[in-house]
Amino acid sequence: MIILGIETSCDETSAAVVEDGRRVLSNVIASQVDVHAPFGGVVPELAARKHIEAIEFIVDNALSEAGVELDAVDGFAVANGPGLAGALLVGLNYAKALAFTCDKPLLGVHHIEGHVCANYLGSDLKPPMLTLVVSGGHTSILGVDDYDVYRVLGSTRDDAAGEAFDKIARLLKLPYPGGPQIDRLAEKGNAAAAAFPRAKVDGLDFSFSGLKTAVMQFMAKNKDVAIADVAAAFQAAVVDVLVEKSMAACKQEGYTQVALAGGVASNKGLRRAMAAACEANGFTLSVPAPILCTDDAAMIASRGYFQLAAGRVDGLELNAYPGRMVV
Repeated sequence: MIILGIETSCDETSAAVVEDGRRVLSNVIASQVDVHAPFGGVVPELAARKHIEAIEFIVDNALSEAGVELDAVDGFAVANGPGLAGALLVGLNYAKALAFTCDKPLLGVHHIEGHVCANYLGSDLKPPMLTLVVSGGHTSILGVDDYDVYRVLGSTRDDAAGEAFDKIARLLKLPYPGGPQIDRLAEKGNAAAAAFPRAKVDGLDFSFSGLKTAVMQFMAKNKDVAIADVAAAFQAAVVDVLVEKSMAACKQEGYTQVALAGGVASNKGLRRAMAAACEANGFTLSVPAPILCTDDAAMIASRGYFQLAAGRVDGLELNAYPGRMVV
Protein backbone atom coordinates (compact mmCIF):
# COMPACT_ATOMS: atom_id res chain seq x y z
CA MET A 1 0.00 0.00 0.00
CA ILE A 2 1.44 3.35 -1.09
CA ILE A 3 0.67 6.48 0.96
CA LEU A 4 1.60 10.04 0.05
CA GLY A 5 2.11 12.10 3.20
CA ILE A 6 2.01 15.89 3.53
CA GLU A 7 3.27 17.87 6.54
CA THR A 8 2.90 21.66 6.92
CA SER A 9 2.09 22.05 10.62
CA CYS A 10 4.83 24.58 11.40
CA ASP A 11 7.85 25.70 9.38
CA GLU A 12 8.78 22.66 7.30
CA THR A 13 7.05 21.92 4.02
CA SER A 14 7.36 18.18 3.51
CA ALA A 15 5.98 15.44 1.28
CA ALA A 16 6.87 11.76 1.36
CA VAL A 17 5.94 8.46 -0.21
CA VAL A 18 5.87 5.46 2.13
CA GLU A 19 5.07 1.83 1.39
CA ASP A 20 3.16 -0.28 3.94
CA GLY A 21 3.80 2.20 6.71
CA ARG A 22 7.48 1.30 7.07
CA ARG A 23 9.45 1.63 3.84
CA VAL A 24 10.37 5.22 2.95
CA LEU A 25 10.49 5.68 -0.82
CA SER A 26 11.03 9.44 -0.58
CA ASN A 27 10.95 12.13 2.10
CA VAL A 28 11.41 15.68 0.82
CA ILE A 29 11.67 18.51 3.35
CA ALA A 30 11.94 22.25 2.70
CA SER A 31 13.04 24.11 5.82
CA GLN A 32 12.16 27.74 6.56
CA VAL A 33 14.89 28.28 9.16
CA ASP A 34 16.52 31.10 7.18
CA VAL A 35 13.17 32.86 6.83
CA HIS A 36 12.38 32.89 10.55
CA ALA A 37 15.92 33.20 11.99
CA PRO A 38 15.90 37.04 11.99
CA PHE A 39 12.83 36.93 14.26
CA GLY A 40 14.20 34.32 16.68
CA GLY A 41 11.16 32.10 16.14
CA VAL A 42 8.46 31.07 13.68
CA VAL A 43 6.23 33.85 12.31
CA PRO A 44 2.89 32.12 11.49
CA GLU A 45 1.91 34.32 8.55
CA LEU A 46 5.31 33.95 6.88
CA ALA A 47 5.22 30.19 7.44
CA ALA A 48 1.85 29.85 5.69
CA ARG A 49 3.00 31.93 2.71
CA LYS A 50 6.16 29.87 2.28
CA HIS A 51 4.12 26.65 2.41
CA ILE A 52 1.91 27.95 -0.41
CA GLU A 53 4.98 28.74 -2.51
CA ALA A 54 6.63 25.35 -1.91
CA ILE A 55 3.89 22.73 -1.61
CA GLU A 56 3.41 21.84 -5.30
CA PHE A 57 7.14 21.62 -5.95
CA ILE A 58 7.75 19.49 -2.84
CA VAL A 59 4.94 17.02 -3.64
CA ASP A 60 6.12 16.66 -7.25
CA ASN A 61 9.66 15.99 -6.03
CA ALA A 62 8.51 13.38 -3.55
CA LEU A 63 6.65 11.46 -6.24
CA SER A 64 9.58 11.77 -8.64
CA GLU A 65 12.18 10.58 -6.12
CA ALA A 66 9.96 7.62 -5.21
CA GLY A 67 9.41 6.72 -8.86
CA VAL A 68 5.67 6.62 -8.20
CA GLU A 69 2.91 8.02 -10.40
CA LEU A 70 0.07 9.89 -8.73
CA ASP A 71 -2.52 7.33 -9.79
CA ALA A 72 -0.51 4.58 -8.00
CA VAL A 73 -1.02 6.27 -4.61
CA ASP A 74 -3.56 4.45 -2.42
CA GLY A 75 -4.26 7.30 0.00
CA PHE A 76 -3.30 10.85 0.94
CA ALA A 77 -2.29 11.46 4.55
CA VAL A 78 -1.96 14.99 5.88
CA ALA A 79 -1.25 16.50 9.29
CA ASN A 80 -4.38 18.44 10.32
CA GLY A 81 -3.41 19.30 13.91
CA PRO A 82 -1.98 20.41 16.19
CA GLY A 83 0.04 23.22 14.65
CA LEU A 84 -0.26 26.71 13.19
CA ALA A 85 -3.73 27.23 11.71
CA GLY A 86 -2.68 28.89 8.46
CA ALA A 87 0.17 26.47 7.90
CA LEU A 88 -2.01 23.40 8.51
CA LEU A 89 -4.64 24.63 6.05
CA VAL A 90 -2.13 24.82 3.21
CA GLY A 91 -1.24 21.13 3.44
CA LEU A 92 -4.80 20.05 4.24
CA ASN A 93 -6.35 21.81 1.26
CA TYR A 94 -3.67 20.49 -1.09
CA ALA A 95 -4.26 16.93 0.16
CA LYS A 96 -8.02 17.39 -0.24
CA ALA A 97 -7.53 18.46 -3.85
CA LEU A 98 -5.39 15.39 -4.56
CA ALA A 99 -7.84 13.02 -2.86
CA PHE A 100 -10.79 14.51 -4.76
CA THR A 101 -9.02 14.52 -8.11
CA CYS A 102 -7.70 10.96 -7.76
CA ASP A 103 -10.80 9.64 -5.97
CA LYS A 104 -8.60 8.15 -3.25
CA PRO A 105 -8.94 8.19 0.57
CA LEU A 106 -8.11 11.29 2.58
CA LEU A 107 -6.43 10.60 5.92
CA GLY A 108 -6.22 13.35 8.54
CA VAL A 109 -3.29 12.61 10.82
CA HIS A 110 -2.59 13.84 14.33
CA HIS A 111 0.87 15.40 14.15
CA ILE A 112 2.01 13.87 17.45
CA GLU A 113 0.78 10.41 16.51
CA GLY A 114 2.83 10.89 13.36
CA HIS A 115 5.93 11.50 15.48
CA VAL A 116 5.28 8.20 17.28
CA CYS A 117 5.07 6.41 13.93
CA ALA A 118 8.50 7.69 12.92
CA ASN A 119 9.74 4.76 15.01
CA TYR A 120 8.12 2.29 12.58
CA LEU A 121 10.00 3.61 9.54
CA GLY A 122 12.75 1.23 8.52
CA SER A 123 11.97 -0.87 11.59
CA ASP A 124 9.93 -3.89 12.65
CA LEU A 125 8.96 -2.26 15.97
CA LYS A 126 5.45 -3.12 17.13
CA PRO A 127 3.26 -1.93 20.02
CA PRO A 128 2.79 -2.08 22.96
CA MET A 129 5.34 0.51 23.95
CA LEU A 130 5.82 3.68 25.93
CA THR A 131 6.68 6.75 23.86
CA LEU A 132 8.23 9.96 25.16
CA VAL A 133 7.27 12.77 22.79
CA VAL A 134 9.56 15.79 23.17
CA SER A 135 9.32 18.73 20.78
CA GLY A 136 9.08 22.49 20.70
CA GLY A 137 5.37 22.49 21.40
CA HIS A 138 4.75 19.18 23.14
CA THR A 139 6.15 17.04 25.93
CA SER A 140 4.07 13.96 26.67
CA ILE A 141 4.38 10.37 27.82
CA LEU A 142 2.12 8.17 25.72
CA GLY A 143 1.11 4.59 26.23
CA VAL A 144 0.86 3.07 22.75
CA ASP A 145 -1.09 -0.14 23.26
CA ASP A 146 -1.78 -0.81 19.56
CA TYR A 147 -1.27 0.96 16.26
CA ASP A 148 -4.53 2.83 16.80
CA VAL A 149 -4.67 3.00 20.62
CA TYR A 150 -2.93 5.90 22.40
CA ARG A 151 -3.17 6.89 26.07
CA VAL A 152 -1.79 10.13 27.52
CA LEU A 153 -0.01 9.13 30.74
CA GLY A 154 1.66 12.47 31.43
CA SER A 155 2.24 15.86 29.84
CA THR A 156 3.76 19.23 30.60
CA ARG A 157 1.81 21.65 32.74
CA ASP A 158 3.54 24.69 31.24
CA ASP A 159 6.52 24.88 28.85
CA ALA A 160 7.35 21.98 26.56
CA ALA A 161 10.94 20.75 26.76
CA GLY A 162 11.81 22.07 23.31
CA GLU A 163 10.22 25.43 24.14
CA ALA A 164 12.41 25.65 27.25
CA PHE A 165 15.48 24.85 25.14
CA ASP A 166 14.61 27.63 22.69
CA LYS A 167 13.99 30.19 25.44
CA ILE A 168 17.25 29.43 27.22
CA ALA A 169 19.09 29.54 23.90
CA ARG A 170 17.78 33.07 23.35
CA LEU A 171 18.90 33.98 26.88
CA LEU A 172 22.38 32.68 26.02
CA LYS A 173 22.26 34.62 22.72
CA LEU A 174 22.65 31.48 20.63
CA PRO A 175 21.62 31.34 16.96
CA TYR A 176 18.13 30.13 16.00
CA PRO A 177 17.08 27.34 16.24
CA GLY A 178 18.53 27.17 19.73
CA GLY A 179 17.92 23.56 20.80
CA PRO A 180 20.69 22.02 18.67
CA GLN A 181 23.04 24.81 19.73
CA ILE A 182 22.54 23.98 23.43
CA ASP A 183 23.10 20.29 22.71
CA ARG A 184 26.36 21.10 20.91
CA LEU A 185 27.61 23.35 23.72
CA ALA A 186 26.56 20.89 26.43
CA GLU A 187 28.99 18.36 24.97
CA LYS A 188 31.83 20.72 25.97
CA GLY A 189 30.45 22.03 29.26
CA ASN A 190 30.52 21.01 32.90
CA ALA A 191 27.01 20.15 34.13
CA ALA A 192 28.17 20.44 37.76
CA ALA A 193 28.86 24.15 37.31
CA ALA A 194 25.27 24.98 38.31
CA ALA A 195 22.70 23.15 40.41
CA PHE A 196 19.45 23.75 38.55
CA PRO A 197 16.19 22.33 40.00
CA ARG A 198 14.40 19.20 38.86
CA ALA A 199 10.68 20.00 39.17
CA LYS A 200 8.85 17.50 41.39
CA VAL A 201 5.39 17.36 39.85
CA ASP A 202 2.92 14.71 41.02
CA GLY A 203 2.34 11.71 38.78
CA LEU A 204 3.91 11.58 35.32
CA ASP A 205 3.49 15.25 34.40
CA PHE A 206 6.31 17.71 33.71
CA SER A 207 7.00 21.36 34.48
CA PHE A 208 9.87 23.34 32.99
CA SER A 209 8.90 26.97 33.68
CA GLY A 210 10.63 26.98 37.06
CA LEU A 211 13.82 25.65 35.52
CA LYS A 212 13.74 28.41 32.94
CA THR A 213 13.40 31.01 35.69
CA ALA A 214 16.23 29.42 37.69
CA VAL A 215 18.58 29.68 34.71
CA MET A 216 17.64 33.32 34.16
CA GLN A 217 18.32 34.16 37.81
CA PHE A 218 21.62 32.25 37.76
CA MET A 219 22.77 34.14 34.67
CA ALA A 220 21.89 37.49 36.25
CA LYS A 221 24.09 36.69 39.26
CA ASN A 222 26.94 34.94 37.41
CA LYS A 223 27.70 37.06 34.37
CA ASP A 224 31.16 35.55 33.82
CA VAL A 225 30.08 31.90 33.80
CA ALA A 226 31.00 29.85 30.73
CA ILE A 227 28.04 29.51 28.36
CA ALA A 228 28.90 25.86 27.73
CA ASP A 229 28.63 25.12 31.46
CA VAL A 230 25.18 26.72 31.65
CA ALA A 231 24.07 24.75 28.60
CA ALA A 232 25.34 21.50 30.09
CA ALA A 233 23.72 22.10 33.49
CA PHE A 234 20.41 23.16 31.94
CA GLN A 235 20.30 20.21 29.54
CA ALA A 236 21.12 17.76 32.35
CA ALA A 237 18.21 19.13 34.41
CA VAL A 238 15.77 18.61 31.54
CA VAL A 239 17.10 15.20 30.58
CA ASP A 240 17.11 13.87 34.15
CA VAL A 241 13.40 14.58 34.55
CA LEU A 242 12.46 13.21 31.12
CA VAL A 243 14.28 9.95 31.77
CA GLU A 244 13.12 9.58 35.38
CA LYS A 245 9.44 10.04 34.48
CA SER A 246 9.72 7.69 31.49
CA MET A 247 11.21 4.92 33.61
CA ALA A 248 8.53 5.44 36.26
CA ALA A 249 5.81 5.23 33.60
CA CYS A 250 7.21 1.95 32.24
CA LYS A 251 7.24 0.39 35.70
CA GLN A 252 3.78 1.70 36.52
CA GLU A 253 2.19 0.50 33.25
CA GLY A 254 4.27 -2.61 32.60
CA TYR A 255 5.92 -1.52 29.33
CA THR A 256 9.26 -3.04 28.34
CA GLN A 257 9.69 -1.10 25.07
CA VAL A 258 10.51 2.61 25.04
CA ALA A 259 10.48 4.92 22.02
CA LEU A 260 11.54 8.54 21.61
CA ALA A 261 9.80 10.95 19.25
CA GLY A 262 9.84 14.63 18.34
CA GLY A 263 12.55 17.16 17.59
CA VAL A 264 14.25 16.92 20.99
CA ALA A 265 14.56 13.15 20.47
CA SER A 266 17.62 13.95 18.35
CA ASN A 267 19.33 15.50 21.40
CA LYS A 268 22.51 13.50 22.05
CA GLY A 269 22.37 13.92 25.82
CA LEU A 270 18.81 12.61 25.97
CA ARG A 271 19.61 9.67 23.71
CA ARG A 272 22.58 8.62 25.83
CA ALA A 273 20.77 8.99 29.14
CA MET A 274 17.66 7.15 27.96
CA ALA A 275 19.74 4.33 26.48
CA ALA A 276 21.62 3.90 29.77
CA ALA A 277 18.40 3.92 31.81
CA CYS A 278 16.71 1.40 29.52
CA GLU A 279 19.72 -0.90 29.67
CA ALA A 280 19.81 -0.68 33.47
CA ASN A 281 16.11 -1.60 33.67
CA GLY A 282 16.11 -4.29 30.99
CA PHE A 283 14.01 -2.27 28.52
CA THR A 284 14.53 -1.93 24.78
CA LEU A 285 14.84 1.52 23.21
CA SER A 286 13.83 2.77 19.77
CA VAL A 287 15.04 6.15 18.50
CA PRO A 288 14.32 7.42 14.96
CA ALA A 289 17.09 8.73 12.76
CA PRO A 290 17.60 12.48 13.38
CA ILE A 291 15.93 13.43 10.07
CA LEU A 292 12.81 11.54 11.23
CA CYS A 293 12.74 13.35 14.58
CA THR A 294 12.07 16.69 12.92
CA ASP A 295 8.72 17.49 11.31
CA ASP A 296 8.54 15.40 8.15
CA ALA A 297 5.93 13.81 5.93
CA ALA A 298 7.25 10.23 6.12
CA MET A 299 5.96 9.91 9.68
CA ILE A 300 2.59 11.34 8.55
CA ALA A 301 2.39 8.81 5.72
CA SER A 302 3.24 5.99 8.13
CA ARG A 303 0.44 7.02 10.48
CA GLY A 304 -1.91 7.36 7.52
CA TYR A 305 -1.16 3.80 6.46
CA PHE A 306 -2.17 2.39 9.84
CA GLN A 307 -5.35 4.51 9.84
CA LEU A 308 -6.28 3.28 6.36
CA ALA A 309 -5.52 -0.31 7.36
CA ALA A 310 -7.95 0.15 10.26
CA GLY A 311 -10.62 1.58 7.95
CA ARG A 312 -10.36 5.14 9.30
CA VAL A 313 -10.93 7.49 6.36
CA ASP A 314 -11.90 11.18 6.41
CA GLY A 315 -14.25 13.14 4.18
CA LEU A 316 -13.54 16.34 2.29
CA GLU A 317 -15.19 18.31 5.09
CA LEU A 318 -12.15 17.56 7.28
CA ASN A 319 -10.90 20.70 9.00
CA ALA A 320 -7.64 21.79 10.62
CA TYR A 321 -7.46 21.70 14.42
CA PRO A 322 -4.52 23.82 15.65
CA GLY A 323 -4.99 22.79 19.28
CA ARG A 324 -6.05 19.21 18.66
CA MET A 325 -5.37 16.85 21.57
CA VAL A 326 -4.05 13.29 21.31
CA VAL A 327 -6.94 10.81 21.05
